[in-house]
Amino acid sequence: MALRINDTIPDLSVKTDLGTFTLHDWIGDSWAILFSHPKDFTPVCTTEFGAVAQLAAEWDRRGTKVLGVSVDSVEDHARWKGDIETYGGAAPGFPIVADDGLELSKAFDMLPAEAYLPDGRTPNDSATVRSVFIIGPDKKLKLSMTYPMTVGRNFAEILRALDALQTSAGQGVATPANWAPGEDVIIPASVSNEDATAKFGTFDQVLPYLRKARLPG
Repeated sequence: MALRINDTIPDLSVKTDLGTFTLHDWIGDSWAILFSHPKDFTPVCTTEFGAVAQLAAEWDRRGTKVLGVSVDSVEDHARWKGDIETYGGAAPGFPIVADDGLELSKAFDMLPAEAYLPDGRTPNDSATVRSVFIIGPDKKLKLSMTYPMTVGRNFAEILRALDALQTSAGQGVATPANWAPGEDVIIPASVSNEDATAKFGTFDQVLPYLRKARLPG
C-alpha cells in the first residue's frame, strides 16, 4: 500500500553504518528527512550526499535529523563516506541505512513487493529508490519527492520546503508559491476575518478566498 501524506511511517528496525535503531526512536521529538539512493559509489548520489553533509548546520538549526538510505551494505557505506567527504569537503556525520534486503524501500513504496536484487545488479534494478521524505515529530509523512537517477536533488528547495512545513505546523498558516522565510503567509479559509485581525493585525484581502499577512514578530 502506498505511503501517503499524513500516514504514520512504518516503525522499522534499520541497520546503519552508525548502529541499529527503530525509525520512531531515532526521530524522537525532531523533524526528520529520509533520502534514498539506488546504489553506493554512483556519481549523482555522491554529489547529493556531499550536499547533505555541507548543510549539517542548517539541519541542526531547524531541529531536523537526516537519514540516508542505500540498498548496499554497511561496509560499502563506510567506504563510500570517504568519497562523499572528498567530493563535498564535509564529513557525512549522518547514518546511512543498509537496505540490502529492500525492507525499507518496499515499506516506503519505492519498490514493489516482488522486487529483489539480482547478482551483478546495476542501479537500474533499484532506480525508483530516489526519493525524499520529510517526516514530522508526530512520525507522520509531511512531504515526499521522487527524482530520476539523472537529476540531482535540489537541497535548497528541500530546505525551503522544510521551512514552509515547520512554519505551517507551528503558526497555523499556509504558504504561497515560491514562499521563503520572512515573506507573507496565507491565512487559512477556516480563520474568520475577526480572528485573523486579532492574530495578524492587518492583512491583505487579495481575493475573496485569498488573504495574505505577515507573521507576528
